[in-house]
Amino acid sequence: MDVKLPNLGEGADSGTVVNLLVQVGDSIVRDQPIMELENEKAVASIPSTAEGVVSKIFVAVGDRLSVGQRILSVAGTAGAPVEQASPEKEAPSSTRSRSDSEPAVSGVIQELGDGEGSGLPVAAAPSLRKLASELGIDLRRVRGSERGGRIVLKDVRAYIEGLQHRVFVEKRQTTPTPAAPAAQKSVDFSKWGPVKLQPLTPLRQVISRRMTENWTTIPHVTQYDEADVTALLELRKAHAARYQEKGARLTLTSFAIKALARVLKLHPIFNASLDESGNQIVLKDYIHIGIAVDTEAGLMVPVIRDADRKNLLELSVELEALASKARDRKVSSEDLQGGTFTISNQGGIGGAHFTPIVNKPEVAILGLGRGAIKPVVKGGQIVVKTMLPIAVSYDHRVIDGGTAARFTVDLVKAFEEFAESEVTGI
Repeated sequence: MDVKLPNLGEGADSGTVVNLLVQVGDSIVRDQPIMELENEKAVASIPSTAEGVVSKIFVAVGDRLSVGQRILSVAGTAGAPVEQASPEKEAPSSTRSRSDSEPAVSGVIQELGDGEGSGLPVAAAPSLRKLASELGIDLRRVRGSERGGRIVLKDVRAYIEGLQHRVFVEKRQTTPTPAAPAAQKSVDFSKWGPVKLQPLTPLRQVISRRMTENWTTIPHVTQYDEADVTALLELRKAHAARYQEKGARLTLTSFAIKALARVLKLHPIFNASLDESGNQIVLKDYIHIGIAVDTEAGLMVPVIRDADRKNLLELSVELEALASKARDRKVSSEDLQGGTFTISNQGGIGGAHFTPIVNKPEVAILGLGRGAIKPVVKGGQIVVKTMLPIAVSYDHRVIDGGTAARFTVDLVKAFEEFAESEVTGI
């Protein structure tokens, strides 16, 4: 029995093998991890869909696999002896007669020389012969699967699928491959001096593809403002040690998640998605906040689910755990899915305002810069405050400028009037 790459989840159809966890001769059981696959910003374990003894492996580390492609074959049952075959890498799809996801036609169609059969009546029910006649099908070309070669309806169906497959293959083989656009032509930069080539990692390719799609398909507008976080930082300083004792780091991002969840309740359009095919807006009754995490491999966005139902301590603990998993490339595909709004906090790195790109299918994203001590006017007096740069990018197909301005005003207010009870009530 072959074990093939299963469906990988939302928006993912392929991945790169980063680790094989079994070898030929190993006994495996159903749901046992057999390899690790890098896909859609995550490294996920792929479980076996069968049990037995590994008889052949078709992939190697570094291979790129698509859903439905063979990973390995198993024989017998777990613990049974098996012939020790050497791992064999599956031939690229371009050199195979068909892909594993295409229907097999071998044994479905009877090959007749000049259309001559044996002269004997076809073994099939009268109703089936009538149906074949109406469809213009020569039953002498259909291989029967029942005893004595008797043809049944499923054989006719398989025959038709086989014919369709032949047409598909012939069309694909005769259709010329379109030439690459001129913009994709490589430039020989070495003509002007020494260069080094650094291949894009699978993760960077995913980021590149998604950022291009997000930027080109969403009409972006960014609303800028600043929030006085002087009092909030004093709260953090006063209670950081208590949170540390409970195994949590009380960070500005923790406060931001809590404040944002409250404001999204007031402005549910920012927690929505646009269903382009149905021309409708999907308003969600749940708030799942994605957190952009800067890793050595690239940007990842794990999701904190039901952020509005968790207190500051729970958010702080989960935030730290997800960020660590992302940096260690241990975050799962499930951890990266289902977000309704994203926060990108560059404050720990530096910089002020920037324009974050909306993470489709979300309709808005919050960018936070580094807080800076500034003289500001409060109550007619010039005072020194720590001001936090805020940038809210949004999909202008769904959200209007006035709505975005009101959202940003409420968000600034949530930062500036953060209740101490939210910090102590844990």
